[in-house]
Amino acid sequence: MSAVLISDLHLHESDLALYDKFERFLSSKVNGFDNLFILGDLFETWIGDDNESEFNKNVIEILKKVSTDGIKVFLMHGNRDFLIGENFCSSIKAKLLSDYHIYEDGASKILLLHGDTLCTDDVRYQEFRKLVRDRSWRDDFLSKSLQERFDIASGLREMSNEETGNKKNEIMDVNRESVLKISSEFSIDKMIHGHTHRPFIHKDENLVRVVLSDWENEVNYATVIDGEISLETF
Repeated sequence: MSAVLISDLHLHESDLALYDKFERFLSSKVNGFDNLFILGDLFETWIGDDNESEFNKNVIEILKKVSTDGIKVFLMHGNRDFLIGENFCSSIKAKLLSDYHIYEDGASKILLLHGDTLCTDDVRYQEFRKLVRDRSWRDDFLSKSLQERFDIASGLREMSNEETGNKKNEIMDVNRESVLKISSEFSIDKMIHGHTHRPFIHKDENLVRVVLSDWENEVNYATVIDGEISLETF
């Protein structure tokens, strides 16, 4: 069993260079692996599966090719694209995972997650996350027109960027106690996540925690082969 894992691409149609980087990654680094895991924030924003823009169709096509080549694709929600639904996943022949997923590779169990739930010091974000993940909020948002949703998402993104610029870095990083609590709840000693954009392999109290990078500059991705985790550069 083997897997390649990525996170926080933040794809958007105004950055075609980023799209090209993703296409090159899929064609050069994924072949030969059994599984591809995308641990959230594939898109900078996602306003609904019915947003059939040309850009979204292109992303669907290159991901569908990965699936048709025999590689299993798994997708997880991030804080930017939590509205991705089963229709999108079906179009790329992928499985949508829950917020916490145990990947078993032989005798090894690895907890996969986006990582935002570990940032418990950021109280305002956690309150916002609870709001937008509520079913009633989701249904109300998706009932609006595409243009209305686009305008709302743009406003939320601007507000998020402004708040992020005013927060201390340590507030936006994971909380150590939360990390250890989650690892204990799931009885695991290995964890892989993104979200914080701080690629590194942390070792803390017998827990190996691998953090994936975003795709703004240098790309770090993880591979898992026979239970052994590596952090690679693309």
